Amino acid sequence: MAGRWIEQWDPEDETFWRETGERVARRNLWFSVLSEHIGFSIWTLWSVMVLFMGPEYGVDPAGKFFLISTATLVGALVRVPYTFAVAKFGGRNWTVFSALTLLVPAIAAFVVMEPGTSYGTFVLVAALAGIGGGNFASSMTNINAFFPLRKKGWALGLNAGGGNIGVPVVQLVGLLVIGTAGAAYPRLVLGAYIPLIVVAALFAVFRMDNLRPVQNDTGAAWEAVRDPHTWIMAVLYIGTFGSFIGYSFAFGLVLQTEFGRTPLQAASLTFIGPLLGSLIRPAGGWLADRYGGARITLWNFAAMAAATGVVVHASGAESLGVFLIGFIALFVLTGLGNGSTFKMIPGIFHAKAVSKGMRGEEAAAYGRRLSGAAMGLIGAIGALGGLAINLAFRQSFQTAGTGTAAFWSFLAFYAVCFAVTWAVYLRRTAAVAAKPQLSYAEV
Repeated sequence: MAGRWIEQWDPEDETFWRETGERVARRNLWFSVLSEHIGFSIWTLWSVMVLFMGPEYGVDPAGKFFLISTATLVGALVRVPYTFAVAKFGGRNWTVFSALTLLVPAIAAFVVMEPGTSYGTFVLVAALAGIGGGNFASSMTNINAFFPLRKKGWALGLNAGGGNIGVPVVQLVGLLVIGTAGAAYPRLVLGAYIPLIVVAALFAVFRMDNLRPVQNDTGAAWEAVRDPHTWIMAVLYIGTFGSFIGYSFAFGLVLQTEFGRTPLQAASLTFIGPLLGSLIRPAGGWLADRYGGARITLWNFAAMAAATGVVVHASGAESLGVFLIGFIALFVLTGLGNGSTFKMIPGIFHAKAVSKGMRGEEAAAYGRRLSGAAMGLIGAIGALGGLAINLAFRQSFQTAGTGTAAFWSFLAFYAVCFAVTWAVYLRRTAAVAAKPQLSYAEV
């Protein structure tokens, strides 16, 4: 393992996995989670910073929604190059670099976070925070290569869930600062994260590895782009992860704008949904491993539509208690769906390999090749769902002073996702009955 490069890696070989692979894969998983966790915290930093921005900052609710939308957009766009960076530079090397670059938005926010700063400067610094969103794509691509197909649901769910927890953690840090020092001290939040970024980079330096067999495959990337399943899964991932990240950014602002909560009151509630959604994501992966990702995803979208219906009712009735129940249920369901949809991706491409007549390691290698290429694109498009949610909230509050219209649009989209999941992956057809190897019901 000279220079932290592993020259040969075959996780599908059970003897190799038992004697060597599992131990190394798990070690890389834990430190990948740490770096991705802090990346999520920096990406969603402005969901906390806007709670500190009182009237003295001169930014209205629409302006605050635009700030968090800017961070969401940049985070989505950088996911594509981050996906390919792992094969180009090595998973360990890129984790070190991507962790250290988080110092840029953290230090920039520390400098500008005070009344009197121009709105354009806030937009620029919020955009810088978006680079934290890229860590997810590189981390998932890296961990996908370490684990065998039979373990991917659990491993990817744990990796993503541990990263997602960065959202409620930064919100809890914001709550702690507002509750103890007051809303005039946002720099305390940033001061806590700057040393943690350095720690995460050091752990990556000394405890992670690069996989030599992982290489960028331009042919695989183009094949993934042309495969309709990549785009179908991107739509489904908009419904799950896009909802999670969009709601995580917007929850506190919705509570302040629609229900008149103070910064402290909003911060004391904001973290609950993202925390539960993050913790349950590995369970979504585990359920998908056990029962099939398509089945779990289908009924998860049905439940998301029902929870959104509760939120619509509560918004119209101005019932904060019912609103919180519905919204937190939505967060939990987005977490489950995040795990089940990401498990589907390697399963779909493995099923395609089997349908082409491949077996054993040949089929596994094809699945890894295509799923690794597809994950970055799917993750990027999914994150754009968060942008759509924040823009929908911005428009809804601008025109009607309430988020009800936005929630109606979300409910309609979950119904579409339910129909697509059933039609593409679970509907029994004559063709599938004749060629059962083409069935994706088990993915």
